[in-house]
Amino acid sequence: MKLLSQITIVLFAVILFAAPPRLMAQTPTPTPGSNSGGTTTTTTASGQQNQTNGYVRPDSKARFKRYVNSMFGPMSLGKRAVTSGIGTWRNSPEEWGDNWEGFGRRFASGTGKSIIKNTTMYALEEAGKLDSRFYRSRNKSVGARVGNALISPFTARNEQGKRVFGYPRLIGTYTGSIVAAETWYPARYNWKNGVRSGTMSLGFNAAFNLVKEFWKR
Repeated sequence: MKLLSQITIVLFAVILFAAPPRLMAQTPTPTPGSNSGGTTTTTTASGQQNQTNGYVRPDSKARFKRYVNSMFGPMSLGKRAVTSGIGTWRNSPEEWGDNWEGFGRRFASGTGKSIIKNTTMYALEEAGKLDSRFYRSRNKSVGARVGNALISPFTARNEQGKRVFGYPRLIGTYTGSIVAAETWYPARYNWKNGVRSGTMSLGFNAAFNLVKEFWKR
């Protein structure tokens, strides 16, 4: 846990000093149900009404459904199958083999990491009343949209829709990767490999957000 705390502090410092203020202050793209003026009245868990700039915090049912889908939804399972296939093709880790059994072990490993990561994220989000979901930039300039996609893995939304430090995803991602490296991965792996894997995961997440940012719906 000391290692995770150090990682979190470092990432927070990088984001705080490197992120443009306008990116940290962005509000998300309005969700269905917001009015034409871009201002929506939402009800918090305490029953208070909040005026937000188009942001509507998902209710508890929607948040739990998203949590389950993040582990066992079609998109999650599909991405896990692809990464397991690539790992089998590369035979990494080689101790698991480049056959169907190796594919199964990699898929099971990915599932375990996903459960740890997303359960940690969900618990921290619920405790802190945060939303780590990706939202497209309301500023349609190319620079703002790219910046929004790249910074999103490190930020979250509070109940009012304001962008804040996104510690749930960071802690969840590194926890899942480090636990996997220290437990069921081959003996030559350790927490350093977990940190490397978690960092790569955040990078892939940023790249995926970049695609979603510019993908026309």
